[in-house]
Amino acid sequence: MFTDVGDKSDRGWRGDVVVASTPPTLRQRRLGAELRKLREQAGLSSTEAAARIGIQQARMSMIEAGRYGVSADRVRAMAHSYACGDAALIEALGNMTGRRGRNWWDEYRELLPVALVEVAELEAEATALRVAVLVSMPGLLQTAQQARASYSQNVPVLQPYEVEHRSAFRVRRQGVLYETSSLPYTAVIHEAALRMGVGGPDVVRGQLEHLVHVGEQENVTILAIPFERADFPVSGQPITYASGTVPQLDTILLDSDHGCDLLYAEAQLARYRAVLDRMERCALSQAKSRDFIHKIAKSL
Repeated sequence: MFTDVGDKSDRGWRGDVVVASTPPTLRQRRLGAELRKLREQAGLSSTEAAARIGIQQARMSMIEAGRYGVSADRVRAMAHSYACGDAALIEALGNMTGRRGRNWWDEYRELLPVALVEVAELEAEATALRVAVLVSMPGLLQTAQQARASYSQNVPVLQPYEVEHRSAFRVRRQGVLYETSSLPYTAVIHEAALRMGVGGPDVVRGQLEHLVHVGEQENVTILAIPFERADFPVSGQPITYASGTVPQLDTILLDSDHGCDLLYAEAQLARYRAVLDRMERCALSQAKSRDFIHKIAKSL
């Protein structure tokens, strides 16, 4: 992220407002949104807040849109001006500042829709991940064959090279489960998803065997919900709950046909935590889930 001091080489200038030359990243937009939330909780307009910290209102708007970088010192000054006494939150927001280094997913920004790229950024920033799916496999648990078969059925139809780009990207995202072995990951998978025949019996069998194998990792928990459990909260959309460094920075990702929706209002976070808690209670135990998945694989 661009800081509010430094060289002008990769910035656009509009008056005294410094504008990032590239679209703001997920982290930049979230930092701006959280600063806006603190301002609104303090009951201040953007004009009043800007006057308090000695900047123009236009710059304040750009900061809150994630298009103007701020330093950690500036964030602390803003939090003090807003009478925020949550030291952990202020520290977490300060850690979101600074010039953003290049990450592996940046090489895909010109190849894939922005929403797909931001999924990798969200997963990389998370301190824990919880997922629930009804009719599809979680992306972080898919084999390359399953990913390729899933994208081959996309509507509208993807070109072969697009299928390969997206499949390779999905598999590469899975590094968060292996390279960061301490990242807790819990996936609740309904039997419908386990029996979905995407790619044919051989691909499905390989996918289920992969689930059993990955579920043996200490940081990975895979729970299955059999058809006979009809008391779980139905949600047609795959749900991902990404925990932040502090609870206020948790994020919900809902995957749908039109793209990905990111939610982080407190009421939304509470609702989806409750949904995931209930789905986990409805699921088989980890050991029984492993046996259940293995049994389905053998029946194919």
